[in-house]
Amino acid sequence: MNKKEAIIQFIKFGMVGALNTVLSYILNNSFYFLFEKTAILGNSVTVISQTSNFITFLITVFISYILNGKYVFEKNSDIPAWKSLLKVYASYSVTSLFLNGILIFIEVSVLGLPYYIATFVNLFFTIPINFILNKFWAYK
Repeated sequence: MNKKEAIIQFIKFGMVGALNTVLSYILNNSFYFLFEKTAILGNSVTVISQTSNFITFLITVFISYILNGKYVFEKNSDIPAWKSLLKVYASYSVTSLFLNGILIFIEVSVLGLPYYIATFVNLFFTIPINFILNKFWAYK
């Protein structure tokens, strides 16, 4: 793959990510509203928000797996689909949950950045790392 093809692949990956970001926002708020109004999970804001986040994460990473597998990366046909899917969940967990959590802590607690700026800055770290993990590990 030449440099131009790699850049196009990264742009496609970003487009899938942008779509998933919008979908994530919509789903997360929808689940939160549903759980809050029905009191299925009780009245704890923490329980409701964490459950909403978790369900949204499961759905949007699955959608990302499907879209990236179809339009961005060529999945290695020797690897079972479930194994690739688990790798995608693992890569998003590393970047979205682990790395982002550490960076947020450092940026907000140590450096004093506002949360909304820190989350934006983190995109410059998490997106390329996630792309590399998906390209060279999850789909190979």
